[in-house]
Amino acid sequence: MGEESFVMVHVGQKTESQRNLQYGIETRSWGFPSWKPEYRSVRPRFALLATGVAPRVPLEVWLTQRITLYFFEVRENFYQGDAPHWPDEEAENVIKYPVRFGIEPLAVIRDVPLDEHGPLGRGGSDAIRRSGIERGIGKLCELDPQPLLDAAGVPANWAELRRVPLNRTTGFTAEQVEAPKEPKRRRRGAGFISDPKKRKAIELHAEDMAVAQYEQQGWTVERLGKPYDLHCTRAGEERHVEVKGTTGAATSVDLTINEVEHARNPHHTVDLYVVSDIKVDVRSSDYATSDGRVMHLEDWFPAEEDLRPRSFEYRLPFEG
Repeated sequence: MGEESFVMVHVGQKTESQRNLQYGIETRSWGFPSWKPEYRSVRPRFALLATGVAPRVPLEVWLTQRITLYFFEVRENFYQGDAPHWPDEEAENVIKYPVRFGIEPLAVIRDVPLDEHGPLGRGGSDAIRRSGIERGIGKLCELDPQPLLDAAGVPANWAELRRVPLNRTTGFTAEQVEAPKEPKRRRRGAGFISDPKKRKAIELHAEDMAVAQYEQQGWTVERLGKPYDLHCTRAGEERHVEVKGTTGAATSVDLTINEVEHARNPHHTVDLYVVSDIKVDVRSSDYATSDGRVMHLEDWFPAEEDLRPRSFEYRLPFEG
């Protein structure tokens, strides 16, 4: 056994809360309205976002119920967000959840018992209840991850590995959250990052930042787009650069099979340039962008344990 720090969060059933849950999964980010002293002193390893049960009941009643858990690894510690990110923030152009952290989906665990014999134990279960009573503010607690890994069907021995290989997890997407009801009046700014115009603005902003940095270092940069984003040359050297941008935290990025194979080709020197926490003004017609935090991985080689397939090609039966 080996306990780790968890962030325990209760997510309500209201339309706005469920929409933010979907968006948090899609952008790999979560946040709270205010700082707690423990957020500055603890580095949580995992997060559980729990939904489906009303928290304002006595503990003994709470322990008789069952809940759905969205199980995450925390990939970026608490930081201060300074731009609207979630749909309700963008709709009102205010920052409601400035305390943010990066999350990587591991598995959905449904119909989880909240009693002391379940994978949360009494302490973890009550931490979720107390989070709900305080309108979803995160509660930190120490838990053994192994019962949760077992309940999720993740074949990982935590005591031995002390890590969770991504390729052993099922993961999940925003679509696996029950779709919230549409509001009667759709507010401007509410929408996922899958908006093509918004996504393009984010990608271009990240690429502009990458070009500026490489040119400042003396590289000659050519924008390609395919089979990779930037072709950089300098005094006989050559680098191929993949660029990714997000309004969320720096936790994971989507890659095509071609991008993975290109990065693993020994004949190429490939860098990965990721810009996270990009500000987007959704009130402007062209989605004006600014700022962002950079993660720059030089000589990048994506390891198998850090890759997880998001889709499959299915070969239809042969009919001859």
